[in-house]
Amino acid sequence: MMQLDEMLEKRGVKVDKVLNFAIDDTILEERITGRWVHPASGRSYHTKFAPPKAPGVDDVTGEPLIQRKDDTAAVLKSRLDAFHRQTEPVIDYYNKKNVVANLHAEKPPDAVSAEVHKVLS
Repeated sequence: MMQLDEMLEKRGVKVDKVLNFAIDDTILEERITGRWVHPASGRSYHTKFAPPKAPGVDDVTGEPLIQRKDDTAAVLKSRLDAFHRQTEPVIDYYNKKNVVANLHAEKPPDAVSAEVHKVLS
């Protein structure tokens, strides 16, 4: 992280705010593993938050929905392990510089956006 700070300093820039979108891994798992997509259009659905009218079927075309190969609990666990391992030291470093804003990413998108705007104002 010090290398980043040094590189930015040479350009006359410094990190003055780090947004940490904090969310429990179990909530992420629910969000990720519930995603379904209509491949031809890119329309996305969620089994809990935005379900199709008929399970497994696109609302517009009636064609089958698919789940991405990486939207499984096993793949997500591996990705989250790597994310935590790589990200926590960065957050810790910038926490010591008092520039981290911890945002509650489990909230609805509008609420998270409002938090972002508040922190950056």
